[in-house]
Amino acid sequence: MSQKKNEINQKDKFNKLKEKSINYFFLINGILAIIVLIGIFYLLISEGLPAFEEISIREFLTSARWNPTSYDNIEYGILSLIASTLMVTFGALFISIPLGVAAAAYISEIAGPREKEILKPVIEILASIPSVVLGFIGIVVVGPIIARIFNLSNGLNAINGSIMLAIMALPTIISISEDAITAVPDEYKEASLALGTNRWYTLFRVTIPSALSGIVASIMLGMGRAIGETMTVLMVTGNVMRFPTSFFRSIRTMTATIAIELGEVPFNTTHYHALFAIGAVLFMMTFVVNLISDIILHKYEEEE
Repeated sequence: MSQKKNEINQKDKFNKLKEKSINYFFLINGILAIIVLIGIFYLLISEGLPAFEEISIREFLTSARWNPTSYDNIEYGILSLIASTLMVTFGALFISIPLGVAAAAYISEIAGPREKEILKPVIEILASIPSVVLGFIGIVVVGPIIARIFNLSNGLNAINGSIMLAIMALPTIISISEDAITAVPDEYKEASLALGTNRWYTLFRVTIPSALSGIVASIMLGMGRAIGETMTVLMVTGNVMRFPTSFFRSIRTMTATIAIELGEVPFNTTHYHALFAIGAVLFMMTFVVNLISDIILHKYEEEE
């Protein structure tokens, strides 16, 4: 008996030690992630702040002219870059939200087991496609189609960027929205059907509204994915420096500007530091979007 008790005690000690080790492992990883995040923010701020010794913050944020290489009229205004970034981002959301939510509702409520087995891996594969490949598709396939349909000289414009970003945001929106819709209690649906409604009415008036918090969180995460994308928008938007006035005109986003210019700019110049300042603004934009989505997602989990 005493031997068995010793064995049980040893197993309990081992299990407790294992649980503590796992807890410490995740704690260390969480702290490391926070340290890396703070380090990135510190790097962007420390490298970006020197730019404002020669540039007015007001001019930097409100001027629409970015011309750092001019000989006689150097300007560092990023308003056009911000507007272009937001234009393709909201254009992508306009396309991806209805498609993503509809696909999530179909997978969760309508598709059979066999269809789910096919659709879910396809969505995961879509999320794993490299952005440069989507950029090639945008140039070779989507661009000529846009130019032909709308009678344009070329298809490298904001609407092309919106379509490509929508494709990149779809897996995030579909996956999280599908989880949120699946998590809606069956009692809600059964009560609606018991009152004489059909499946479609129940889906649109009961299930989706009940999962709205999770769906909104998925949209915010998809938006954060779209704002921070670099290679795809660099390849398909035309990279013309001007304030965006139409989805059918070429634009340049904040990420594309950093990617194009940082490799050739002289070290420690005002132009160099201004690019880091753009990165800091972009970092804060994506941080706010992801923070809002995280708050909404936690609120949704608490309600459940």
